[in-house]
Amino acid sequence: MQAAGRGSGVAETIERLVVGPLATNCYILKSGVELAIIDPGGDAELILEKARELGGTVKYVIDTHGHIDHIAANREVIESTGAELLIHELDASLLQFPDRNLSSLMGMKLTSPVPSRLLKEGDKVVVGEAEMTVLLTPGHTPGGICLLAPGYAFTGDTLFVDSVGRTDFPGGSDEQMQASVSKLQRVLRKDTMLYPGHGEPGRFGRALLVNPFLGSLAFG
Repeated sequence: MQAAGRGSGVAETIERLVVGPLATNCYILKSGVELAIIDPGGDAELILEKARELGGTVKYVIDTHGHIDHIAANREVIESTGAELLIHELDASLLQFPDRNLSSLMGMKLTSPVPSRLLKEGDKVVVGEAEMTVLLTPGHTPGGICLLAPGYAFTGDTLFVDSVGRTDFPGGSDEQMQASVSKLQRVLRKDTMLYPGHGEPGRFGRALLVNPFLGSLAFG
């Protein structure tokens, strides 16, 4: 197991799988008998096998944003599990347009099932006893989100332990990324475990030491 978070006094299991050609972190969160699969960016059978191993019902597939390396296995996972698909309302259109989800850059024309629920800032996503709060963090994409829970956060391609997401893709914005990282810095605790879209997970306190986009180096 990659880690166990703790929310509402009940331990959650968080499993990390590195999937797809761009080494995307796909996470499976289990609380009670419910699971959420976050950013199924490829290798659908690997994801499904791990979900079966963990047991329980896959309630949600959650995309932190709409790029191919985070959505490539949406269709297979949803068709196999019957899970609901969640994504922020500002990134929902990326699922249907290969030029916008960047699959066309990889010589593919990938689309995803239509979302079951469009997320907004402040929404709650409940999986078993775990409750995550949606934080809108644009910059990498217009509708990029982070999911915050007591003790841990899924930060997608907004915040990595040692860097931040790229802002040079269509819909990206350096100014918005700086604002989003500053926003995260105001709400995260040093002991919060970060589960980013790429690279190794780590404590936010570690990120404050090694990430040049945090703290006084970036924002004064």
